[in-house]
Amino acid sequence: MQRPFASGPLQKACIASDRKARSRELCGCIQAVADQTLSGAQQRVAVSFYADPHRAQVIRQSDKASHEAFWQAYKNYGETAQRICG
Repeated sequence: MQRPFASGPLQKACIASDRKARSRELCGCIQAVADQTLSGAQQRVAVSFYADPHRAQVIRQSDKASHEAFWQAYKNYGETAQRICG
């Protein structure tokens, strides 16, 4: 089965990262899933985690309603990306 592929901010951040598992195909797949599950603003927040992984923890633990809503969407994105791209 061929994985979906898209170009965008998460794909670019993934390719630029130092993660061993990164590849053009994997990074394009996670971008395609992001395009289906996250808004543009949510994708920009997710991209920031590549440069500042601690920010993900701060947002996850935040009591702000907007952070909680983001985290639920981000969690769904991660689970969907794992299933489709993993």
